[in-house]
Amino acid sequence: MRRHGWLSANRPEPAPPKSVIRKGDTVVVIAGKNRGKSGKVLRVVLQDCRVTVEKVNIIKRHTKPNQQNRQGGILEREASIHLSNVMVYCPSCQKGRRVGSKTLADGSRTRVCRKCDQPIETPVTK
Repeated sequence: MRRHGWLSANRPEPAPPKSVIRKGDTVVVIAGKNRGKSGKVLRVVLQDCRVTVEKVNIIKRHTKPNQQNRQGGILEREASIHLSNVMVYCPSCQKGRRVGSKTLADGSRTRVCRKCDQPIETPVTK
């Protein structure tokens, strides 16, 4: 079925989904070939619903020699994982848990573990 150009042209682009996972968080992989591994989040791409986790989902890139990499060869780097396949690590439970938020007495909000209700530290980004 062919779509009319004038119908889709005026439609606004959907907003990227919200996420509780932030850069610097420690997460646990809950699905896929890397299940059970944990690491620090290096990058979050909300438009694609993907995260890159340190030392998880390592792929090999065969690269030609260029200005930055004069030698070339096989390089190992982290590939992204879908957002739904990771959970924030709770230090008190020592497991991946769902995250909620709680308003403190002074009016500030903090992230908490849904199971044990302990605060989860928010990573500081530059």
